[in-house]
Amino acid sequence: MQRGLLLESDPRLPSVCTLIAGEPLRGSWWSHPQAQAIFRVNEQLSDHRDVLIAKLISGKVTFVHRKLWPEILAVGVARDEWQTKGLSRDARLLLGMIDEQSSLRTDEIKWSGGKHLKPGEAARELEKRLLIHSEELHTASGAHAKLLETWQQWAKRADFTPQRILPDDAKKTLAEKIEKLNEEFGAQARLPWDALRKTRLANTDRS
Repeated sequence: MQRGLLLESDPRLPSVCTLIAGEPLRGSWWSHPQAQAIFRVNEQLSDHRDVLIAKLISGKVTFVHRKLWPEILAVGVARDEWQTKGLSRDARLLLGMIDEQSSLRTDEIKWSGGKHLKPGEAARELEKRLLIHSEELHTASGAHAKLLETWQQWAKRADFTPQRILPDDAKKTLAEKIEKLNEEFGAQARLPWDALRKTRLANTDRS
């Protein structure tokens, strides 16, 4: 991860799937003969003390090296307009619950009154805006769940004390990284704030 960023899967940019399979993969990598090897490497990266996972590049799973953690944290805690404007009601509710409790598991979330919240879509919405940190869990029953936490709680758990960076400076650093990757590999990857702005402009043009 000399560039500080590595995708789980992408047809052009450096990714675990391409490195293991020896060729870019399209669609789900689970059907590839090297799927188990890809899974093992993903798990190793997920557990590595110098790697965090975020939906950073084009909304995809991105492994981020420690040297870029200050930028991710600065953007994550900023609560800029691109992160909060247009959030669904469920996403706002879920974010409020995470803020209040610092962390929670998707398999334990309940609405007031005892009704269960189906948090999957809401959690994905928050992940794509870098509003929270999330981590896959295997429950005692063997089911899959996610640990959702504030960036402050993640930093505490990771024993990470970041240098103070302004969100705009952090975004600029990450944008320069992506620009270089796009130029080197002929890609058109976008960061979350660019992707959301493009979506809003498209929606405005159709209205």
